[in-house]
Amino acid sequence: MAYAIDQKLVIAVASSALFDLTESDRVFRERGLEEYRKYQRENENVPLGPGVAFPLVKRILRLNHKGEDDRPVEVVLLSRNDPDTGLRVFKSIEHHGLDISRAAFVNGGNPFRYMNSFNASLFLSANPEDVRKAVERGLPAGRVFPTKFTDREEDVELRIAFDFDGVVVDDSAEAVFKKDGLEAFQNAERSGAGKPLEKGPLARFFHEIARLQQLEKKRQSRDSAYTPRLRTAIVTARSAPAHERVVTTLRAWEIEVDEVFFLGGIDKSRVLKEFQPHIFFDDQLAHIEGVAGVTPSVHVPFGIGNEPTPELVEEAFREYQERGRDV
Repeated sequence: MAYAIDQKLVIAVASSALFDLTESDRVFRERGLEEYRKYQRENENVPLGPGVAFPLVKRILRLNHKGEDDRPVEVVLLSRNDPDTGLRVFKSIEHHGLDISRAAFVNGGNPFRYMNSFNASLFLSANPEDVRKAVERGLPAGRVFPTKFTDREEDVELRIAFDFDGVVVDDSAEAVFKKDGLEAFQNAERSGAGKPLEKGPLARFFHEIARLQQLEKKRQSRDSAYTPRLRTAIVTARSAPAHERVVTTLRAWEIEVDEVFFLGGIDKSRVLKEFQPHIFFDDQLAHIEGVAGVTPSVHVPFGIGNEPTPELVEEAFREYQERGRDV
């Protein structure tokens, strides 16, 4: 029996996350909408290059198998383009051999509005306003950051890394740290060590990825020659004694993660360079700036760590770009 859309893990991507639209965006900003439309039509048959989310999308679609009853993953395109200018995006999808057939073109509207229509458990975009508004509505969304990451075609595994607080779980523990300091945070985590934390903005996506891993293991049990292609990690600034609550939460959710790193303030890039994820999710801009140069990274603007105004967030992003992303 084929998977219905409500039974699949669905990732929604904006064209700005899937492809490199640097030149297209420059035309839009400098020359306006009509010139942008003209530019896209004139370059309709020129394939767009891979964007930040491309390695994730390419590999997660490979977890689908040939039979209609063994295709648990879908990627849909949610685009601010109209269908006319969006034709270049679909031709680029075909050029790169991506199995994407569903899309919504909203002609300048908010594409994330249609996440629930497609049963999407994640929305990725380079548009900070779309992502911020989506998260404010309680939708699971993240903003992709520029990267110098070079994908290796011979590497067939998909590796996904998550920060913990403010991403997988809520920011209640982080709020204690921000308000009262490290000692109060550690005391609170000691006393609450046996109590699971509440779900965070990407909890559903995290659960769906865990479900995919179980399907991969079932495939291996049926075919000993099959090697599971999905690997996960949690990379958190927590350390002992705050580590126990991470384990408690994962046990309560009945989820196994392949690798967990309690870094206690060590720069996350030192671990991520070795793990080499195809996507990393974090709620802290400072952490994203430190790792985006070496791995595709997504900022999840959720909770107390993202209370600064959108203007300040955008200023930080521009400053990051001006430094040439040399991290």
